[in-house]
Amino acid sequence: MSRWQDAIDAAGKLPEYMIVDGQRQSGSRAERIEVYDPGSGLSLGSVPVATIDEVDEAVQAAKRALTGPWSVLSPKDRGRMLWSIGERIRENVERLALIETLDCGKTLQDSTITVERAVDYFSYYAGIVDKLEGTTIPLGDSKVCFTERVPVGVTGHIVPWNVPISTFARGIAPTLACGNTAVVKPAEDTPLTAILLAELMQEAGLPPGVVNVVTGYGANTGQALTEHPEVRHITFTGSMNTGKAVMTAAASHVASVTLELGGKSPHLVLKDADLDRAVPDVLKGVFKNAGQICSAGTRLLVERPVHAELVSRLVDGANAYVLGHGLENPDMGPLISARQLQSVAGFAERARERGLSFCAGGNPVTVETCEGGNFFEPSIVDNVSSDDELAQSEIFGPILSVIPVNDLDHAIEVANDTAYGLAAGVHTLDVSQAMRFAKAVEAGQVFINGYHGGSDAVPFGGMKDSGIGREKGLTGLDAYSQIKAVTISM
Repeated sequence: MSRWQDAIDAAGKLPEYMIVDGQRQSGSRAERIEVYDPGSGLSLGSVPVATIDEVDEAVQAAKRALTGPWSVLSPKDRGRMLWSIGERIRENVERLALIETLDCGKTLQDSTITVERAVDYFSYYAGIVDKLEGTTIPLGDSKVCFTERVPVGVTGHIVPWNVPISTFARGIAPTLACGNTAVVKPAEDTPLTAILLAELMQEAGLPPGVVNVVTGYGANTGQALTEHPEVRHITFTGSMNTGKAVMTAAASHVASVTLELGGKSPHLVLKDADLDRAVPDVLKGVFKNAGQICSAGTRLLVERPVHAELVSRLVDGANAYVLGHGLENPDMGPLISARQLQSVAGFAERARERGLSFCAGGNPVTVETCEGGNFFEPSIVDNVSSDDELAQSEIFGPILSVIPVNDLDHAIEVANDTAYGLAAGVHTLDVSQAMRFAKAVEAGQVFINGYHGGSDAVPFGGMKDSGIGREKGLTGLDAYSQIKAVTISM
């Protein structure tokens, strides 16, 4: 264990406070949230549980900042501020990636990529700020009408634990681009990089109160934020049931919402697919971050002529996976917590009770030198019925459900046979087949011959119960700005 404690020590002093109005706050409650390294079980420290009054203090700070120095920055200067924030993050990639791995368990390589993605979000939106133009509307010779984008006001952001730093950035960058202010509540399991990002923003020159971070549980701190009447927009990433509660709370004061509520995404392999390309893509699509990705390709739909060969190769690939602490850059790291490990194991146990069998994995596992970690084997279940729990519920763990299909039409029917509609993928050498699938599948993102092939510029969001709205790209600005029309009578 000493090696992991040494790694924690190498990360330097970790934050055990919130950021409100530019100040560190320890919180008034005696209750605190202990934060653990999922790979070793060692403590990383603790953070406060913000009270309703402390959430209100953060919201009021954000509201005051709307009329402070932040409000009078020119679009060009606001863009420069976002660029400076991105550069501050870039200067701290190594430390932030180390802390991200210790906080959420993903591999150091993956953490480095997600920190760099955070840089990309701020760089992308920095170049857009002075291009948020309005329009003119012809009303005849006696009137002139023009529109402009204006901020929505104070925005609330509830960030998940699976990709904390990147999700923080993808919401905050467009929020600031549009001139808003924000209060962020990171997940109780992974609060550290959100706090550090807020401090880096201040170092880059962002005025106090523009971005505040409050820590706590969803049932108290998160609820207080979503119910606050001064919060004009709420961006939430998390479970479907919690998302519905967030939407209900927002409706109480007519706030808008962006909801990304998970998925049960189909990954289709047709009989003409290049299996040498499809096999590693399927494995990465489901086992990346130990399956803890909303858009993970957890349902493998495979055309029957290649079913046996594909499953055999996938089993070989899954069995060859090396598990370990994220700092060692293994093939797969731990689950976020003992609670999540128990949840994933429960899905496996119930599947066996229904008569399903695992052709790979299916069990919690102890990893040498990581005895306190939360590890579950890369797992594959073959011949799953499309109405089975494994094919319908979001497991958020490394379990792949294989569903044989007869042809493309059957695949489309199965692909759409869930409440979710976040992402989908298809492997085929026939572009017409690929486009038929892309057009028919109910998903916000479709990947052809390359799962998880998006970028900071590609809109991301779901259909059906997977959520409302889109993040990233130009579309991501829509949630954080309002259209004001001005009509002048001559």
